[in-house]
Amino acid sequence: MLEVSNLNVSIQSTSILRDVSLTIEDHTMVGLVGRNGAGKTTLMKSIMGLLKAESGRMSFNGTNLLDTPVHERIHLGIGYMPEDRRLIPDLTVKENLLLPAWAGNNSQGEARLDYIFKLIPELVEFGPRRGTQLSGGQQKMVALGRALMTGTKLLLLDEPFEGVAPALAQRLVEVISKLKSEGMTVIFSESDLQHSVHMVQKIFTMDRGELREKIL
Repeated sequence: MLEVSNLNVSIQSTSILRDVSLTIEDHTMVGLVGRNGAGKTTLMKSIMGLLKAESGRMSFNGTNLLDTPVHERIHLGIGYMPEDRRLIPDLTVKENLLLPAWAGNNSQGEARLDYIFKLIPELVEFGPRRGTQLSGGQQKMVALGRALMTGTKLLLLDEPFEGVAPALAQRLVEVISKLKSEGMTVIFSESDLQHSVHMVQKIFTMDRGELREKIL
């Protein structure tokens, strides 16, 4: 379970998140909806430890995240797919997928890669290519696979469908729906829920750094 309580985060002295609180149960898919600049990405980066909280509390399955260094959070089973994909252009797709396992000294990386390849078989074909040889939608698929390398319990997907051709967006929906059937906990960050509305059990709306829960 992810619990966030009264979280406040500023960037360069500008307040971005204001007393944000949310609770997400295990095996739940959640929509985080708001326009650009509302604070959605900041919240995800704060959960990953990429941005430091000024005050508040965050815990995941009983572990205090604010006391957990960034490099240790991946060992908790949390994976992050950034909006801009952030693939390493000089690495092949397979190397990009394995990078989190290498960084975390995870000896199970190859076994996890086999699971990812079965879930997203397109990545087998992409494997020898470099990130720059893929379309934007294909890069999103790789970024999802990379997030799954460490995201065994919780996935943070920041605008996963933005800028993706309809066919690839539908393919992403199919993959994420499969994850739902496997009991994965997922947070979607989106400007709307056009693609994920049928997958989520809970919706939070964000505006100017403040969060409200919408009852479905």
